Amino acid sequence: MIKIICVGKIKEKYIKEAVNEYLKRLSKYTKVNIIEVDDVDNSNIDIILLKEKEKIEKYIDSKDYIITLEIEGNMLSSIEFAKKIDEIYLNYPNITFIIGGSHGLHSDIKNKSNYKLSFSKLTFPHQLFRVNLLEQIYRAYKINNNEMYHK
Repeated sequence: MIKIICVGKIKEKYIKEAVNEYLKRLSKYTKVNIIEVDDVDNSNIDIILLKEKEKIEKYIDSKDYIITLEIEGNMLSSIEFAKKIDEIYLNYPNITFIIGGSHGLHSDIKNKSNYKLSFSKLTFPHQLFRVNLLEQIYRAYKINNNEMYHK
């Protein structure tokens, strides 16, 4: 099972439609559970990160393989990402991806991470990034099942 914990909710209809399309495609391969936690409105970044951390931690299971999405993380090709997912499932029943809020992730969450992943050194809107992540997970399943998918 794939679990995606995200700070913030999707507001735009077109992004919701894209998310739902990839969830539908992925349902052939695995269950995907998206958990949205509310972002925190505060002027103090430390307080924001701490409160978001508390919300995220409620959904982390000790059996999960945790992948945090961090700009400082490792960059993989789609084929390497597919191989990584395949290898994780040898030892873990669940993969949990964590997408932080606009200020990133609290250091405690980063420290719980089994793997730090970056899609780019660029900053993406968090809602749009969710679509990017789902698309790459879908692509990984297609690759791992030796199925055709556009390159």
